[in-house]
Amino acid sequence: MGRYLVLWEIDSSRSPVDAKERVAGWSLLQEMVKQDIKSGITKDNGQFVGELSGYSIMEGTEVEVGSTLVKYFPYVNFKLHAVLSVSQVGEILKKMSG
Repeated sequence: MGRYLVLWEIDSSRSPVDAKERVAGWSLLQEMVKQDIKSGITKDNGQFVGELSGYSIMEGTEVEVGSTLVKYFPYVNFKLHAVLSVSQVGEILKKMSG
């Protein structure tokens, strides 16, 4: 199981111009995020102040994470980074030192 930093950005070209419609759509996305947190695959999520972008911390297999993210397409774009824990970095350093 891997841990991932997910940088996300809402595709503003797909957002309604009408504010009430936009709030309804973004509220639906927010509920989906809450469900992902409840399921345990998303560990943390936040939005950058004043932006239509933010981050998530997710844990799971590549298939689990991919299956979770694909449901947000085409309204949200993602950049994904696999991350190592401190202990994993320590293991790498031990192997490097012979």
